[in-house]
Amino acid sequence: MSLWGATDADESKPKNLTTAEKKEVFASTKGWVREAGSRLSGNGNTSATPEVLVAIGALTTKLGTADITSIDFNITAFDKSDGGTLSVTARFNEAVDVTGTPQLTVVNDTNSNHTLSYASGTGTNELVFTLAIGAANAATDADDVLSIGANAMSLNGGTVKDAGTTDNATITNSAGIGTAAGTITVSA
Repeated sequence: MSLWGATDADESKPKNLTTAEKKEVFASTKGWVREAGSRLSGNGNTSATPEVLVAIGALTTKLGTADITSIDFNITAFDKSDGGTLSVTARFNEAVDVTGTPQLTVVNDTNSNHTLSYASGTGTNELVFTLAIGAANAATDADDVLSIGANAMSLNGGTVKDAGTTDNATITNSAGIGTAAGTITVSA
């Protein structure tokens, strides 16, 4: 069995990485790279060139269209009385370019779901979605449980494409990716 591969499975990423470290690795035309600014690269410079871990020429072409590999909450708590911003990151297995305002749905188990709008990340493998909710807003109640479901992302008239190509990325996600994001219980 090889130490890495040229498929979009996590098992193809360098084997010496932990599951958490693999979240920071994506495909580029040069091979498997670590995100710029990663705490693992040690420089914290988000504008730096991604660090090449394994050189595989034209890896993004071999993978085909970009796929969502994980979705994570960027917050750990939400307080109804204070309000705040729901923030979620969708990671892809390669860099993507965004036009328009794609959206991502956060499921609320007892109230209306929350629709977060694309905020940043074009040209990278991480897209950030946000929604500001005012203090004491009726959109959430104490003890509501927020989660990510299957197929959470929608184009909303925009596009999410493989960086530098005209290929549309796969914007669907499995229930497992949503479950891995965990939940947030709204506090009073």
